[in-house]
Amino acid sequence: MSRLVFLGILLAIYLLVDSYVYYALRSAFQSKFYTYLYLGSSALFVFGIIRGILFFQDFSGVRPLWINLLMGFVFALFVTKLILALLFLVYDLTRNGAGLIQYIRSVVGTHAPEQFIPSRRQAVSGIIAGIAAVPFAGFLYGITRGKYNYKVNKIDLSFPDLPASFEGFKLVQISDIHSGSYDSIDQVQKGVDMINSLNPDLVVFTGDLVNSDKDEIDPFISTFKSIKAKEGKYSVTGNHDYYGNRRKDELGKKAYWDDFKKKHQDMEFDLLLNEHRSIIRNGETIKLVGVENWGKGPFPKVGDLDAALRNVSQDDFCVLLSHDPTHWDEKTIPHNKKVHLTLAGHTHGMQFGIHALGIKWSPIKYRYKKWAGLYEENEQYLYINKGFGFLGFPGRVGMYPEITEITLKKA
Repeated sequence: MSRLVFLGILLAIYLLVDSYVYYALRSAFQSKFYTYLYLGSSALFVFGIIRGILFFQDFSGVRPLWINLLMGFVFALFVTKLILALLFLVYDLTRNGAGLIQYIRSVVGTHAPEQFIPSRRQAVSGIIAGIAAVPFAGFLYGITRGKYNYKVNKIDLSFPDLPASFEGFKLVQISDIHSGSYDSIDQVQKGVDMINSLNPDLVVFTGDLVNSDKDEIDPFISTFKSIKAKEGKYSVTGNHDYYGNRRKDELGKKAYWDDFKKKHQDMEFDLLLNEHRSIIRNGETIKLVGVENWGKGPFPKVGDLDAALRNVSQDDFCVLLSHDPTHWDEKTIPHNKKVHLTLAGHTHGMQFGIHALGIKWSPIKYRYKKWAGLYEENEQYLYINKGFGFLGFPGRVGMYPEITEITLKKA
């Protein structure tokens, strides 16, 4: 589908929803100011959609803040009006259905039909507008503050076969940097400073360094290079890390990939491409295993767990870095070698939802069985990080950027 066709369909849907919501709210806000404000927001939406679809640009530098704010506001406006349209539709169907029943009863019996009361419609419109204002305010917070509201999640995991020298070993995970979306180096540095404050033994990054081109990371190389870890920094690839290489010839693909790997080196990350490393303490070892992206559906399947585990014995304690959590169910759990802990990302928690006070919900749960936090099966653990950056919607609501601190314990 061409961009023009997609734009036309999206605008047609929006204008239909927009008109319905405008007339539905007018009973509660009867003033010229309401009309001007509403039409102004509609014009801003149309401008933002045209700007975003026809003149979309991936930024190899720092993305302008106004672009992220505009696209975030447009998204918030669209979702809020969809919520309003749905609520008004339910109300109108209910009211009209009740009116029809009253009319039928008046025809066959003695009941007089219920009269429409304008004040009731006005009150209901005000209530519905108040309900919709809550998610709208949440979206505005998400695009201004939430996207850099880094949260540290601390977890202790115990294993009976953990080598004794690794008791208390502190492993810090980040995932899904998506550097092409950032609009502030200083805000990213704030997250890096939080990582360093944890004084980690090991830092791992589980893929999606960029959105669609390797050069998006260039303005942030020195920032991520400043991450410190006593036993080193390691990384793997995610699905987005392959997108910039798809339309190049074989020679161009090799040059692109060589430069992409060099950028990891410049950040002082050891990129694991279907291979493993030995982390040694006092003569004892754990194996850090890394696979390239492997995902179901349209995502690249270049991960090779067999190759990554070659020369790893059944007795070795293994930590696996694998970007897409579906790899755990499809390849890791069925494998004949035990992987004690797998670290993944990819889902972002959809950058929207609730993960607090014992509540864990996001629309992404309807796409992925395992989408955030800790899972356990057959004495093997999977932890899914909600991501350090953001993609598409330039914000986070409830599902804030995550830094995971995992401390290994001997059971």
